[in-house]
Amino acid sequence: MKRHLLPEKTYYKANLHAHSTVSDGGLTPLELKERYKAHGYSILAYTDHELLVDHSDLADPDFLPITATEYAFVEKEDYFTSRTIELNLFARDPHNVTQVCFDPKYVIHGEKWRAPIAKRVGGDFERYYTLEAMQQVIDTARENGFLVSLNHPQYSMESPEFFGRLQGLFAMEIYNHISFAGSGVYDYNPAMYDDMLRRGHRLYAIAADDCHGKMPDDSPRCDRYGGFTMIGAESLTYENVITALENGDFYASQGPLIESLYVEGEEVHLICSPARSVSMGTSHRPFGGIVMEQNGEAVTHAVFKLPKNQAYIRFTVTDRQGRNANTRAYFL
Repeated sequence: MKRHLLPEKTYYKANLHAHSTVSDGGLTPLELKERYKAHGYSILAYTDHELLVDHSDLADPDFLPITATEYAFVEKEDYFTSRTIELNLFARDPHNVTQVCFDPKYVIHGEKWRAPIAKRVGGDFERYYTLEAMQQVIDTARENGFLVSLNHPQYSMESPEFFGRLQGLFAMEIYNHISFAGSGVYDYNPAMYDDMLRRGHRLYAIAADDCHGKMPDDSPRCDRYGGFTMIGAESLTYENVITALENGDFYASQGPLIESLYVEGEEVHLICSPARSVSMGTSHRPFGGIVMEQNGEAVTHAVFKLPKNQAYIRFTVTDRQGRNANTRAYFL
């Protein structure tokens, strides 16, 4: 009897972190849709800084916009020399544009005219760089119908010793593409993800572009199409995609594709696109093991013994270009 860890559903390619001309992006919401659809994406979360906008008018049978926004906590006035915590808030309802813990002084880009008329919960919120303020935003967002994720921890110059004390995050970015394409920071964070898991957080892993769209598609510094999330849903509807996110029915990737992940008997099987290696990580040493290509033959099917005395397992697929796909942790 097979028990599928990745559900047998249709998987839709998604970028869950994008900025348009609503804030500091170089492309309009429609232009972002056209670019991403042309590259095989079905889902795009519009996470413009501080401003929550419903882009449902861009939906079509093959494309789903997610209503979202990015909130920042900046330690000092100068963003580029400061530690930051930045969170993405994903609305469970596409028409929910109620701003929570809204701080107008953070609206410094793009369509600033939206700030005074933004629908909001309560009055203006003074956003300080404290765990208490961050936790209040997370709690208020969840109470008002949002999923909250942690963004680009490497770029933010923070560590799990700090953000690991936050409660209520549903996911974190295990990879953020613009950190490298824009700044040379390789924001690939499997060790931070494991640290969060070992602290007791049962959160999922996202790979995203965080695109700002100011470079052409053929530029080596293009910040699009470098990190994506494959979401398994019953169909391409807002409700089904949000349910899949809540349930963790997705995996994060920089390129490799995972076709199947299942348990059969005492073994775990992973079937994927041609890879240099497939590894199973565990909560404690010894690690779960690795299957590597031999004699030039790529790995497409890796089998591991289901480990004992471990809190969780998770899997990494690495292709010949060094790009990774990461599953979430599966708790045993």
